[in-house]
Amino acid sequence: MIAPWAPAGGTDTPPGGVRIPFPTVDEVSRHCLSDDEPESVHIEVHLPGRLDPARLRTAFRRALLTHSRVLVREVPGRRHRRSFEWELTGEPDSDPVGLGGRGPDALAAARARALSACPPLTLSPPLRLEVVEMDGGTGAPGPSAAGEASQTGTVLLLTMHHTALDAPSGLRLLATTAEQYGGVDPVPVTGRVRPGRPGPAPRGTGRAVRTRPVRVAPDSRPEPVRARAVGNGMLQTDLPVPRRVTRDGDHSPWTVNDQLLVAASLMVTRWNVSRGRPAGSVRITMPVDDRPRGTEMPMGNGTRLVEVAMTPEDPHDTDLLLGERPDLAAVARLLRTTARRTHALKSAQGAPLGAGASLLTAPLLPVGIRGVLTRGARRVAAPWMSTALVTNIGRVPYTLDFGDAGRATAVWFSAPARMPRGLSVAAASTGGRLHVTLRWSRALLDDAAGADLVGLFAASLSTTSFTSAGANAPGAGPGAATGEVDATAADAEATPARDHAPGPGGPYHRDTHHPDPTPGGARSAQDHHKRPS
Repeated sequence: MIAPWAPAGGTDTPPGGVRIPFPTVDEVSRHCLSDDEPESVHIEVHLPGRLDPARLRTAFRRALLTHSRVLVREVPGRRHRRSFEWELTGEPDSDPVGLGGRGPDALAAARARALSACPPLTLSPPLRLEVVEMDGGTGAPGPSAAGEASQTGTVLLLTMHHTALDAPSGLRLLATTAEQYGGVDPVPVTGRVRPGRPGPAPRGTGRAVRTRPVRVAPDSRPEPVRARAVGNGMLQTDLPVPRRVTRDGDHSPWTVNDQLLVAASLMVTRWNVSRGRPAGSVRITMPVDDRPRGTEMPMGNGTRLVEVAMTPEDPHDTDLLLGERPDLAAVARLLRTTARRTHALKSAQGAPLGAGASLLTAPLLPVGIRGVLTRGARRVAAPWMSTALVTNIGRVPYTLDFGDAGRATAVWFSAPARMPRGLSVAAASTGGRLHVTLRWSRALLDDAAGADLVGLFAASLSTTSFTSAGANAPGAGPGAATGEVDATAADAEATPARDHAPGPGGPYHRDTHHPDPTPGGARSAQDHHKRPS
């Protein structure tokens, strides 16, 4: 069992009682909370060995005290107050560390809790850390294509309330925990390195013509059934990091993040076309994080959100991208266009959620009135909200070495997938592997549809990895058009496409409607080998 919450052994405790007004991101999130779609962020770190419970508890407490900004709770108040406030408590209100169980079903249950039960904002800290001990029967050693842990080992699953904290903050907290657990000094960590490009940042981010973005097509369930669905579904896949070379073998101007954006765009477009929807303008929200990664990293919600238009510059490229075999030259052109747009967005400065959100959260009116206005603005702007969210931590910058328990073999995380967007893609790289999590609103997709999207994403990402021969690039064959998982994935059979549906993204014209070939009712997620969370 986990030992009782114990003193940190001499760690200085910062004084509590300091109050901090909610930043813009926190306030907008607070106004729009819904019990049907919890605003949770989850991170899981897979370790090959076992952890000592008492040492872990002490190490986590020391990490909380090191990053005392995490030790906050919402100050209660009336609706006519001018702002929400965080109170720094200096000490946890309760023990945030618990035993998540042991055995083959323990991790699935912990993931389900992460998606359905947010830590309360009224208790400090607004997070919980669950220790899941894997005890055989969970699949082959090492993470599988469905995100399963090895047969033995430990999974640390951190669930945070996104109103208070984001994924980079949680990862930094776990890195400090690992340092405290292993008894090593903090390792200097460099900040995120932006790929250098000569000259000033290019102009143009794809916003010249503001068209209404397409929505992800819903599954085949009747609308009343989808309307009653609550919560999020989630599925994880382990993929090779895509290569960044052009068809001629030269080093590419795009980044892995650009490849993820293009893959998500192709995934959505090919899925929509397979559901009888015309292709349209895909816009993707992307967090940009410029904070330092060391122990001095500001904790909280520190990213700013930007939107990337994924429309090809040449309209004819849309048909080439949707062909049975995606045209690799068209994919390369879209990658170059995306790289220019993301570089401009990363170089620009702006408010975290834009000028409109800053105005809505200005303390000119009581928070009750601001909440009504914010929710109303969200409903009005819903048709113009981006198609999906893609968040990429990149290569995990921390060793996450827990001493005798070993170093992390995989790091997964997920972001909320609230409607009307309803879909998020999260990626992190560890040990040369790309760990991708798709999370969706159950009001939009069922588990079988989510599994199909995972297969489509894997195939789409493979098309962005070129060899000098071009035609031999992964995903260039028919398998990429049918949504099959890349054969180099750890478990290529984790998410097969539906046998009775046409290949998503088949040779359809982008503006032609096609009937939905899927019979009423979706297949059970059991048909996809690995059940999503």
